[in-house]
Amino acid sequence: MYLNEIPELTIKNLTVRYGDGCPDCQNNLEKNRCTVCETIWAANDISFDVYPGEVLGIVGESGSGKSTLMRSLYFDFFPTFGTATLKNFKDGEANIWDASVAEQRMIKNTIMGMVYQNPILGLRMDYSAASNIAEKIIAAGSRNAFQMNARVTELLEAVEIPTSRMSEPPKNFSGGMQQRVQISKALANNPAILLLDEVTTGLDLSVQARVLDLIRKIKAKHGISILLVSHDLAVIRMLADRTIVMLDGKIVESGLTDQILEDPQHAYTQQLVHSLI
Repeated sequence: MYLNEIPELTIKNLTVRYGDGCPDCQNNLEKNRCTVCETIWAANDISFDVYPGEVLGIVGESGSGKSTLMRSLYFDFFPTFGTATLKNFKDGEANIWDASVAEQRMIKNTIMGMVYQNPILGLRMDYSAASNIAEKIIAAGSRNAFQMNARVTELLEAVEIPTSRMSEPPKNFSGGMQQRVQISKALANNPAILLLDEVTTGLDLSVQARVLDLIRKIKAKHGISILLVSHDLAVIRMLADRTIVMLDGKIVESGLTDQILEDPQHAYTQQLVHSLI
């Protein structure tokens, strides 16, 4: 499927460590904490590729490093070491974590879009829904008010937010509506990669279904690459082409989603799969 294709995103040896570490850290980890120096290894030597048009699922329990990985990619904080390259940034030859502040803003505003588990992190709750999206468009350099208004309307209609509520702030919306506004904001500038971090957690089942259906439609319409983080294998089964399983900051298994679900090799993945049966 991905032979001869250049990855949209390549991550090599991503490590996020809280503490100075010690020579014996890797041999003395209890889950992801060193029993000698008490350093926490939130992400521990993570490497993978994301290909054009692919949905790559990342599954694991709370504390496995999924959100640490995603927020590092979106420059919310920086890794201890490791590299990440984007096909659409300097021909895929430059580590994004070495980029200038201006280059980081450009990457966030044009190449990647992020949807957080907690909408408070992704939206200005006191701004109108339309202003949240317009802010993203302006950040990418647009100044044409007519085109901006048309794009905002198009995006909100695509996520089924009534235009009559465009001027309302997200704090007035339900959790599901807030997530849909986040998705529309993330798509504002047609990014190559969409980062989705536990976007259905805490939503009612019917609302979850609508959000997941929206993500399916986005992939089908735009051919966008999606990095989809979830603790729920049912969500991964529905959307992901390939899947990475994380535990205690490490990748413990990876492969085609069907293979992972039908023939899991790692004991933790087997436990996850069996919990769905």
